[in-house]
Amino acid sequence: MKQTDQTLLEQLRITDFELEYRKSLFSLTEQDVLVLVKAKSKIAAKIDSVVDKFYETQTSVAEIALLIGDADTLTRLRNAQRKYVNDLFSGFYDLEYVNNRLRIGLVHKRIGVEPKLYLAAINTLQQLLTDLLHVTLLDEEESKKTIAALTKLFMLDISFVFETYIRSLVAEIETSKDKSDQYALVLEGKTKQLESMSRTDPLTGLLNVRYLTEILTQALRSAQRRSELITVVYLDVNNFKAINDHEGHLRGDEVLRNVAEVIKKISRMEDSCFRYGGDEFCIILSNCGEIQAEEVYMKRLSLELQSREKNVTLSVGCVETGPQDYKLPEELIRLADQRMYACKAIHKH
Repeated sequence: MKQTDQTLLEQLRITDFELEYRKSLFSLTEQDVLVLVKAKSKIAAKIDSVVDKFYETQTSVAEIALLIGDADTLTRLRNAQRKYVNDLFSGFYDLEYVNNRLRIGLVHKRIGVEPKLYLAAINTLQQLLTDLLHVTLLDEEESKKTIAALTKLFMLDISFVFETYIRSLVAEIETSKDKSDQYALVLEGKTKQLESMSRTDPLTGLLNVRYLTEILTQALRSAQRRSELITVVYLDVNNFKAINDHEGHLRGDEVLRNVAEVIKKISRMEDSCFRYGGDEFCIILSNCGEIQAEEVYMKRLSLELQSREKNVTLSVGCVETGPQDYKLPEELIRLADQRMYACKAIHKH
């Protein structure tokens, strides 16, 4: 259910039973209600004087004067204050009375009245009414009982006002948190996107060569833990310079993309495929030896490439390491590079 489908009383689950419990917490008794009602006529006769003094004090505070803002607003506030003072001595402290207190808290929060200003205002009003009761109620015992009852009622009112004030603050915090969470998710997505872009070669979509040593090191450590073989494959497009010179660089880029697509198609999830630079590529094959790489992996690669580029061939160099001793990443790349160049020399003859 939406918040706007519920009253403040429903949102805060305040019932008649809860109201009676609150009254008992503040020791507001039927006797207190009676003495407040008895003083109603005395207060009503002086209510304008009380309200005038109250707003004279309030408007002398720069922060409060700024919040009130203009004469029309001040007039509305005076009328509302007269009604509130009458309500204090009405003897009817039911759910409608509570709902009005809850709305006061909500309004104060919305217009930016800080708790310190609200509490100061309540203290001023209470003091004005206390002074008036001292003067108008000649019986000292009656005066004490009435002032004590009024203090209890003010405390009850403050508890309800702060209920909605605090609830509104919590709602703001939750809304801000939700926005922050959404922003964090968007930022995380952008960060991952940028990270992916930085790790990927823009032409071929393969991994960027700058991460080759890092990923190869991780793969070697994993292979050592599992005592598995690992093979590095180095690839080079034969006569690529001639393709660029005779058919143009756009055609050369197309060849590189097709080679990359073939590499991605035949690679396993656990393999890492890189564009090393220019027309050279590098593949890290986990749990795979040289013989398997050459007989299965490279044969499939050549067949797939022929289906796309009939006149394009590759020179390939494979080097395995493990499972007893493991070469360093730089050594593996260098040896695979050497074997690739040995293969290329054969193609030239």
